[in-house]
Amino acid sequence: MCGIAGFVDFTNKSSKEILSLMTLSMQHRGPDGQGEYYQQKDDLQVGLGHRRLSIIDLSTSADQPMHYDKLHVVFNGEIYNYAELREQLIQLGHEFKTHSDTEVILHSWKQWGAASIHKWIGMFAVILYDEETNEVTAIRDRAGVKPLYYSYDNNLFCFGSELKAITKHPSFIKEINRSAVANFLQYGYVAYPHCIYNDTYKLAPGHILKLNLATKAVKIEQYWDVYEYYKKTKLSISLPEAITETESILQKAFQYRMVSDVPVGIFLSGGYDSTCVTTLLQKDSAERLKTFTIGTTTSALDEAPFAKQIAAHLGTDHTEYYCTPKEALEIIPQLPHFYDEPFADSSAIPTMLVSKLSREKVTVALSADAGDEVFAGYNRYDYIARYGNKIAAIPKPIRKLAAYVMDNISSEKIPGFKNRQNFHGRYTKFKNLLNDPSPAELMKNLTQTFTNTELDKLFAKPFIGLVTEHDCDQFDLHNDPLAYMMGVDYKTYLVDDILQKVDRATMSVGLEGREPFLDHHIIEWAAQLPSNYKYHNGDKKHIIKQIVHKYVPQVLMDRPKMGFGIPIEKWLNNELKSLVFENLNKDKLNQHGLFSVIDVENILNQFYSGRTEKHLQVWYLLMFQMWYNTYMND
Repeated sequence: MCGIAGFVDFTNKSSKEILSLMTLSMQHRGPDGQGEYYQQKDDLQVGLGHRRLSIIDLSTSADQPMHYDKLHVVFNGEIYNYAELREQLIQLGHEFKTHSDTEVILHSWKQWGAASIHKWIGMFAVILYDEETNEVTAIRDRAGVKPLYYSYDNNLFCFGSELKAITKHPSFIKEINRSAVANFLQYGYVAYPHCIYNDTYKLAPGHILKLNLATKAVKIEQYWDVYEYYKKTKLSISLPEAITETESILQKAFQYRMVSDVPVGIFLSGGYDSTCVTTLLQKDSAERLKTFTIGTTTSALDEAPFAKQIAAHLGTDHTEYYCTPKEALEIIPQLPHFYDEPFADSSAIPTMLVSKLSREKVTVALSADAGDEVFAGYNRYDYIARYGNKIAAIPKPIRKLAAYVMDNISSEKIPGFKNRQNFHGRYTKFKNLLNDPSPAELMKNLTQTFTNTELDKLFAKPFIGLVTEHDCDQFDLHNDPLAYMMGVDYKTYLVDDILQKVDRATMSVGLEGREPFLDHHIIEWAAQLPSNYKYHNGDKKHIIKQIVHKYVPQVLMDRPKMGFGIPIEKWLNNELKSLVFENLNKDKLNQHGLFSVIDVENILNQFYSGRTEKHLQVWYLLMFQMWYNTYMND
């Protein structure tokens, strides 16, 4: 894993020094060295930069940028099946100078062109400059594990693993995308392909971008789409057969993620997903795997003691650390620097802490993300199963009448309920569902922190809402609501929240994070399984649980889903209260003028007067303002 950056400048105003600055801005991603390729032509300049974290073939011969027959590449990620592809290419007459997966990318592209992407198993953000075709090609992996940002104004094309690399180019103008701010306040992240700055984008997962250097034209195509597998006819297979085959597919995918020339560890939270990864890898290994857990000294929502029991049962070499509130709070000021865009998932804090702990002993860590999206683990899937059909079954005239009545009676006027925790938010969301009980509306109500109505009131001027994968229209919504929700989660929350969180947290300490559940063969298989196999008689993630129970006693696993509890509400009322008013005051808000100061003050007053359900809105506003202070006032 590494960091990549660079440009194509049609104005000839760039330089090798600028390329060096862009690349150096991501030193944390690649502490083992920096490489650059710069080409000055009559009508343009091309720059490719790379920060290296040595994982496979540790020799300097595997440094990037790498070159082969007028083809140049910088690459962030891993191609896990590179050894098999290398052998195929040798049989076809190719000769290799290294044992790196980077060289395999070059030779496979030369041999098969874009078709080679379908042969790659891995996580990758790739930039290829082909002098023969006079094209620059950008590729992002199927699930979006590796980030790839770019900006283009028809004269200057810049790219980077992180936004901070692009903003180092002196010709880049930092103008806030107001619609992206609204998107962030709804979901806690800016959804791809959009970005917090104007004329700047994230390359969507499963997409390839080609920049023709002769015409300056950009063409973007999709080469893989998870929805295509959800649309396929469900497999005719029994549940026991599905469990057996799933374990076999998982086993192969997990083993691929152990390919490395440096030590590898596993984040073990004690939940089903991380236990599944650890179990399937440890059961056939003569070596004790290294596992890592972060606990907290204050929260009851702490799985660390359970993780320790599971590690002991499996026989791993386990390391745990119980952090204090002070250590966790000290991470918060660092978040804007490492996350580049406004980002509000507070679990970034323990992820950064466990990454720091792991980096003391390993260079690669496996994280068991995506088990929930692939095998139906989120609590919100309960809602669609338990309540979706019931609400939809209410005759439409009655639903609409009830919604109309609720729309004209403020939740503040409901005696006996107005002081109850979360009542007002639930009142609004239930009213929305009465108006539209579709899975799409249910999904929005369960995932949005600010509603559209609240945003219209919050913003000082009107904004245009962004079109994102949250507005998916790929499914027959009445055919398989659970598949709809899982598919949308896979292309939204997973990519822009979970994977962004893990990438920045691990890279903040030069640790490569790998995602075993995101081997594309897993989702391509799981999407074709009947939904009631994954959510089975009210049991979420049923298939994964049955696999784990073969190796770990059920008594060690049966407990509510917990995770590392971040007491944001408590902190905002105590330790972070001064930070809130330091950032969300009239003077600071007027610096950008995006929000109605009165409305922000109302949100703060409501929260500090006991409306605890407002704590996420306060947290999101705080995260935006801290980002603004870091990047727009520098």
